[in-house]
Amino acid sequence: MTPFAPSTGYPAAVPVPYRVVHREAETSDTATIVLEPVHSPLPPFSPGQFAMVYAFGVGDIPLSVCGIDGHRLTHTVRTVGAISGTLHGLRPGDTVGVRGPFGTGWELSAAAGLDLLVVAGGIGLAPLRPLVRDALAAPERYGRLNVLIGARTRRDLVYGEEVRGLRSTARVLTTVDRPDPLWQGEVGVVTTLLDRAAFDARKAAAFICGPEPMIRATAADLLHRGVPPDRIKVSLERNMQCATGHCGHCQLGPLLLCRDGPVLAWSRARPLLMVREL
Repeated sequence: MTPFAPSTGYPAAVPVPYRVVHREAETSDTATIVLEPVHSPLPPFSPGQFAMVYAFGVGDIPLSVCGIDGHRLTHTVRTVGAISGTLHGLRPGDTVGVRGPFGTGWELSAAAGLDLLVVAGGIGLAPLRPLVRDALAAPERYGRLNVLIGARTRRDLVYGEEVRGLRSTARVLTTVDRPDPLWQGEVGVVTTLLDRAAFDARKAAAFICGPEPMIRATAADLLHRGVPPDRIKVSLERNMQCATGHCGHCQLGPLLLCRDGPVLAWSRARPLLMVREL
């Protein structure tokens, strides 16, 4: 089998060619790209899972799936190094290699009948985006939907038009750490928004993604309010390289996050994150 054969018999090891069909700049260093398979597609992805996206001749990195439309995959990438910089610079017609799906998903169906809290820090909104879309597609299945977003500055906010459109169907609250004269919204860390969210802690499920300190603070606040730890789901980030559970770079205690994560219940993640690294 050649590296780019249409067959997806070995999706974990063989990159499958996908073509960029759309690109949209989100911020000065962040872009969203839409990919469609050149030949046979990869197996279906679930919200919360990730793909390894390969820039030919440079390397591959894990990217959360922030949109699932049939066989099309959407990823949001921020420039932080050579690989992400190359992917950020892709244009329609360019081709990449994709492996996946990998990891665990949000499992939104387990929150049926509950109020939903979606809490995102910065680009952490990306893996939460398909979950929000699924919740909006079946509003009768869930209680009140809250989308809480925090960012460093207003220029770091992603999906601007889409987020503004959510305000008619969900409670959307946004805050920034460093306001400028053009910012008219809330100022502070994202946990300050919880006081204004509409939810019953005893009948709520939370989904959190962002920097690890923000995840810890948000989970602790929700626990204090009475949300059960097994109903708080978090998405964790580690140095994923193989994505197949062999290299060990993404190890967190007894877990390999590419295989056992990235989405974990807080009841499982908390004791591991409380261990101080030497």
